Amino acid sequence: MHTDVVLLFLLVWSAGASGQTRPKAQTLQRCRNVRLKREMPLTEGARRFRNTSSIFKRSPDITKVWGPKSEQLLKIDNHDFTMRPGFGGPAVPVGVDVQVESLDAISEVDMDFTMTLYLRHYWKDERLAFKSNTNLSMTFDGRLVKKIWVPDMFFVHSKKSFTHDTTTENVMLRVYPDGKVLYSLRVTVTSMCSMDLSRFPLDTQTCSLEIESYAYTDDDLMLYWKEGNRSLNTDEKISLSQFLIQKFHTTTRLAFYSSTGWYNRLYITFTLRRHVFFFLLQTYFPATLMVMLSWVSFWIDRRAVPARVPLGITTVLTMSTIITGVNASMPRVSYIKAVDIYLWVSFVFVFLSVIEYAAVNYLSTLQERKERLLRERLPCTCGLAHPGMMSASYSEVEANATGNYGLPESNGVKRERMLVQLAMESDQVTGHVGSSAYSNVWIDTHVIDKYSRVLFPGSYVLFNIFYWSIYSQTG
Repeated sequence: MHTDVVLLFLLVWSAGASGQTRPKAQTLQRCRNVRLKREMPLTEGARRFRNTSSIFKRSPDITKVWGPKSEQLLKIDNHDFTMRPGFGGPAVPVGVDVQVESLDAISEVDMDFTMTLYLRHYWKDERLAFKSNTNLSMTFDGRLVKKIWVPDMFFVHSKKSFTHDTTTENVMLRVYPDGKVLYSLRVTVTSMCSMDLSRFPLDTQTCSLEIESYAYTDDDLMLYWKEGNRSLNTDEKISLSQFLIQKFHTTTRLAFYSSTGWYNRLYITFTLRRHVFFFLLQTYFPATLMVMLSWVSFWIDRRAVPARVPLGITTVLTMSTIITGVNASMPRVSYIKAVDIYLWVSFVFVFLSVIEYAAVNYLSTLQERKERLLRERLPCTCGLAHPGMMSASYSEVEANATGNYGLPESNGVKRERMLVQLAMESDQVTGHVGSSAYSNVWIDTHVIDKYSRVLFPGSYVLFNIFYWSIYSQTG
C-alpha cells in the first residue's frame, strides 16, 4: 500500500514539473498497471535465473547463516566443560601429531635445546556436536578454547615455553559436526638435554622432548601418537651450525609418580652428530702447530739461550691460552673430555721441550767446568820441546767451546770429542819433560738434542694415530 502511494506521488510530481496536466483517471490507471505488473507470476526464464543466481540463493544450513552465536550453536552453555568428555567412563583417547618447525639452539653449557613446533591434539567431545547439512567443520581462534575442555598438556623437563602471539595468538580450534575436535597451537619450548661430553667434540648426542598430561592419569586420558612415526614431521630446511641431524623418531611410555599414579608420556627423540671441522680449525690445528713449533729449539745451538728460552715459554703460554679458551665455553663436568686429552698431551709435549733444553744447558755447564779444571791442572808450557802440540790441543778445546761439533767416528755416530794429548818430556838437568800423559774427555750433551729431534715427533705422531683411531669411531 505504501508503495502505491509513493508511485502515485512521483507520477503527480513529474507531471507537474513538466508543466503538462494529465487527467486523474489516467494517472490512476498507470499506477494500477505497475501494481499488476509487480504481482504478475514469474515466467519460466525469470524463475530459472532467480534459482541459479547466487544473489537469490539462501542456504538452509544454520551454520552458514549470520545470526546465532558459536556458543549457542555448540550449546556450550548447556554443558559443564570443566569435566572431561565421557566423565566416569573409559579414558578419553587423545591423538597427537607434531610438525617441527625449527631447532633453534643447542647449548652444551646449559645442557638444553630450543625447539619451535606445531602441536596438534585430536579427540572427540560429543557435547560439541552440531547439526549441519553442508558445513564439514567450523574453525575458531583461541577465544573459544577458554570456554571448552581441552587436554592439559605440558612439556616434561622444560625450562621455559610460550605460545606465539604475533599478530594474534597462534591457536586454532576446529570442530566437526560429529563432535571431533582438532586443537592446534604453535609453541617454542626450551627443554633439558642430558649430554655426555666424554667424546667432545667427536660426540653424538641424543635429546628428547617429552609431552604429558598434567592432571589426568591413564585412567582418564590416553595419549597416543595419532599415526605412529608418521605423526612426527620435520621441515627439510632444518639445519644447525654445529650439528648434523641424523634422525627423528617417536616413542610412548608410562611415567609413574608416587603421589598421583601412572601417566601416558610421549617422546620426540632426535639424534645429533657434531660437526668437527670447526674444532679442527679452532683447537686441534693451533695446538698441533704449537707442538711442532716447540721442536724448532732442537735445531738451535744449545748456547743460544736468548733464542731457545723465549721460544719454549711462548709455546707453553699459547697452549695454556688455547686450553683456557676451550674450557670457557664448556660446562664444568667432572670427567675428562676427548679435547682435554688432546690439549693436555700437546701441552706436555711443549713443556717437555722446555725441560729438554734445561737438561742440555745443565750438562753443557758441567762440561765447561770440567774443561776449566783440566786447563788449570796443565803444567806451564815454558820450555816445552813441542809447543805446537799444546797449542793445537787448546785450539781444539776452544773450537769445541764455540760449538764446532765433533769428528766423525768409524761407527757413523757423530759425537763431540775433545782429545787433549799432552806429550811432555821432562829432564831435571836439561829442562826436558820425561813423561807423557793422555786424557780423553767426551762431550755428549748435544746428543740429547739429536735424539729429541726423532723421539718427540715420532711420539706425537704415534699419539695422534691412537687418538683419532679411537675417537673417530661412532659413539
